[in-house]
Amino acid sequence: MSAHRDRGTARPRHRKRNTALAIGVPLALTAAGTLAYGSVYGIGAGAEQASAATAPAWATATADGFASVNSLGQNGTYGGRDGKTVTVKTLADLEKYATASEPYVIVVAATINMNPVGKEIKVQSDKTIVGSGTSGQIVGGGFFLGTGVHNVIIRNLTIRDSYQGIWNDKDHDFDAIQMDGAHHVWIDHNDLRHMADGLIDVRKDSTNITVSWNKLSNNNKTFGIGWTENVVTDITIHHNWLRETEQRNPSTDNAAHAHLYNNFLEDTAGTTITSSYGNYSRGKTKMVLENSYFQGFTNPVIKDSTAAIVQKGNTFVGTSGRNESGGTAFDPKTYYAYTLDKTADVPSLLKSGTGPRSSIGTTATTTAAAATTLTVAKDGSGQYSTVQAAVNAVPANNPSRIVIAVKPGTYRETVKVPANKPHVTIQGTGGSRKDTVIVYNNASGTPKPDGSGTYGTSGSATVAAEADDFQARNLTITNDFDEAANQSLSGHQAVALRTAADKVFLDSLIINGDQDTLLLDTAAADRLGRVYVRNSYVTGNVDFIFGRATAVIDQSVITLKKRWNGTSAGYITAPSTPAARKGLLINRSTVNGDVSNASFFLGRNWHAGGDATLRPQTTVRNSTLSAAIKTTPWSDMGGFSWKNDRFAEYKNTGPGAGSASSDRPQLTDTQAADQEVADWLGDWTPTAS
Repeated sequence: MSAHRDRGTARPRHRKRNTALAIGVPLALTAAGTLAYGSVYGIGAGAEQASAATAPAWATATADGFASVNSLGQNGTYGGRDGKTVTVKTLADLEKYATASEPYVIVVAATINMNPVGKEIKVQSDKTIVGSGTSGQIVGGGFFLGTGVHNVIIRNLTIRDSYQGIWNDKDHDFDAIQMDGAHHVWIDHNDLRHMADGLIDVRKDSTNITVSWNKLSNNNKTFGIGWTENVVTDITIHHNWLRETEQRNPSTDNAAHAHLYNNFLEDTAGTTITSSYGNYSRGKTKMVLENSYFQGFTNPVIKDSTAAIVQKGNTFVGTSGRNESGGTAFDPKTYYAYTLDKTADVPSLLKSGTGPRSSIGTTATTTAAAATTLTVAKDGSGQYSTVQAAVNAVPANNPSRIVIAVKPGTYRETVKVPANKPHVTIQGTGGSRKDTVIVYNNASGTPKPDGSGTYGTSGSATVAAEADDFQARNLTITNDFDEAANQSLSGHQAVALRTAADKVFLDSLIINGDQDTLLLDTAAADRLGRVYVRNSYVTGNVDFIFGRATAVIDQSVITLKKRWNGTSAGYITAPSTPAARKGLLINRSTVNGDVSNASFFLGRNWHAGGDATLRPQTTVRNSTLSAAIKTTPWSDMGGFSWKNDRFAEYKNTGPGAGSASSDRPQLTDTQAADQEVADWLGDWTPTAS
């Protein structure tokens, strides 16, 4: 470690929420202890698969709402992104891949006619079915998700025209999307219309469903939820445009939690379709209805005597009949984070933002208005040829998400996202995080070209994120500084990725380096800086996860490397945490690497600048530790005893785990209950966008 700026002061403690993060966790990491590093960048077998086609830019997105909540053994909804990407243009191919047992991202690039009419493909778990631009259309049938099917995403498709000429058709149960006992399903940015029965049926205890940014139109029975005596369904319905639909808009029967917000229900006078009712809460449903816009609807909001509806911020224009509320419901924010758009903006926002996008990379986000996408490609096919040029094009103080979509290639450059450019996502568009690489080789002791000194540790970063609400995913970020060839330099600390901001979400990355690989900092000593890293690989040897941020490394792989001279020795973490804040939490992860047994410490206490007021903290819990970890896994640093700071383990496994002793503190169950991911992140729930 080299000298860094002093760290300091505290943040208020947030109330712990009884909720899971709004994120998805790939199947390849649900049993992180089984992963082993392979060739090139050390991805274990199965963690990355070769793609048969280029994945759409948004194929790695994860659901928000109830589909993001950890339950039933499924942590979020991310579809088939851990599988191959295939493009289909025929019914046979669509059915082949949708019904397969392994995960797939299935890109529908043609109009596919169902044969026979009314056919519903029985989709299996771990699938993303996504239209290519507006060309993905399913005509005369749809999809069926049966009991136990889970982790399915259906996006950017038009599903239409199974209508058989009878308006209230009792003989043809032809749905666009039907679920019977499925869970963790995300239906997003589709155009569903003119079907013989329902556009969407969520039946028989299906749960953890999110339906967002869809256009539902020209139908009798639009959207039914329930058909069960059990009260288990959790569903989020937001930013959908329902127009010229008669009933079930939706009808919600015995749902445990139904959260409807920012929807637009429109019944235009003088058409042949007249609404009979809008949002209906039936049985024992608890419904929260927020910031939705009802125009021309008959009976816009109704409820049974046994059901609950809590209304907030809705607008009713030209409506008539029943408009009801009553009972107690629930607070959706105890389950996930979300952002409400202004009710007055909903009609225009949804008219322009719902349904399939003509350009797959410019879809609206699942929180507010359409995100701006800037494309980067070395071959000149994008708007910019370097990542930094795209960052430079982001306007200062941009109010909403800007996605920098980086096409596969190696980009040898440094990238800095300054503090005045929040809400930026840098995302690789390849089928694997290995396909898009940002790399440079500055070290702390590297002289600056202008002769003004050396870079220092923080200045050596290949990628520096100084703006709040920054996200990066599906990338490799590397500092390939060659220590052996640069022994004359005074400082060998070489950062791959530095964060100095709050609400930083790092998802599906490879972060490569040797000493000081990942610097998790804050914007200033008195500023909170929360970072959530998940489904990622971090490599290094000395203090390679370090800093004063409040940071979680979750369901990831930490790989230990030998030093430049072939020796095995090092430290994983070097926190410099202020006394009243949380430090580093390594959770449900794997530590491995081709190094000697008992040669690495889990961490040491960094009192930056000799500041005795700091209380460095690392907790390693529920993780698999290789034999490389020392039996006394914590070390002093800079004359400060680690035993006076905060270092502990909880229920780790593997040959490197050990029992409690004065040299190896273990949390009690009571202590561990206050050292979970939600305690670290407080009122922030990381959500991909």
